[in-house]
Amino acid sequence: DVHMVQYVRRAHTLLGAWGCTCKLSMAVTGGEGEAVVVETPRRERILYGAKTFFTGMLSAQVAALFTNPIDVVKIRLQIQGEGGASGPSKGLLRMFGHIARTEGVMALQKGIGPSLLREASYSSIRLSLYEPIRNETLTPEELRDGAPLIKKFIAGATSGAIGAGLANPADLVKVRMQAAVASRYTSTWAAFKEVYHEEGVKGLYRGTLPTVQRAALLTATQLGTYDHVKHGILNLGFLKEGTVLHFSSGVVAGFAVAVVTSPVDMVRTRLMNQPLDAAGRGKLYKGMVDCGMQTIRNEGVLGIYKGFSAQWMRVGPHTTISLVVWEYLRRTVGLNAI
Repeated sequence: DVHMVQYVRRAHTLLGAWGCTCKLSMAVTGGEGEAVVVETPRRERILYGAKTFFTGMLSAQVAALFTNPIDVVKIRLQIQGEGGASGPSKGLLRMFGHIARTEGVMALQKGIGPSLLREASYSSIRLSLYEPIRNETLTPEELRDGAPLIKKFIAGATSGAIGAGLANPADLVKVRMQAAVASRYTSTWAAFKEVYHEEGVKGLYRGTLPTVQRAALLTATQLGTYDHVKHGILNLGFLKEGTVLHFSSGVVAGFAVAVVTSPVDMVRTRLMNQPLDAAGRGKLYKGMVDCGMQTIRNEGVLGIYKGFSAQWMRVGPHTTISLVVWEYLRRTVGLNAI
């Protein structure tokens, strides 16, 4: 089947762009198998990798510019009542108004510098690695008919964990700057230097485990759900490839992400923001499990979902915007749709 051969060759050109060379057998006329091996020139591999990296980075940064105020509010909601502290609890809108009134409107863009830096590292890596990791695990039939959901989740979890592990310092500084009511740091660079001088390199990677776990859950849910919902809609013939399809699939993926990641995100925020003793150990929590148990004990089971509304309002639009922009940029530079 000439069309099938061409399809597998195109798929392997994609894999070859990331340095993946492999052999596939496929059914052809007469029932024999044809071994298809595609070697992609090094220049094409580099160009493809650069395109996927920068389209992922730019799409995530555009989304961050729009959603950073929600991120600030979400973090403030997550740390209120921490350690059993008393005081009136604020909801989403009240927290928005409180920050704007007491700290100024520009306080809602706290941490935008490290946020953009984080997207330039974390999101560019996780978005650009998802497709080649997913496709590397597929059989010829799955390349033709569509990847199973579990393989999409595995690819998303793997790419998200790699990106988060490398980008943890930027994420930690972002959380510290957004959580501070007073101006704790004069700039992003000053924040990096202060954390490094006071806590060392280890301090920059504080909270890496929950960050990596959250990123694995987030990317698996976000890209896996988006990929599956999108192609399900396409297969049913409800919509064609385009912005409406990308937007609709992104909305579904955004809600799924909020439900799955909200508890882990709350724990991660509290671990990163807790004060330290002279030995550099956290004064409030021993680790993820201890933080989660203390939260449930002091604030009830729903305490681990504190900040969910802000989390949904943040990851929902962020997911939708980043994926719509990502698909547009991919099409603009000549890459295939996800």
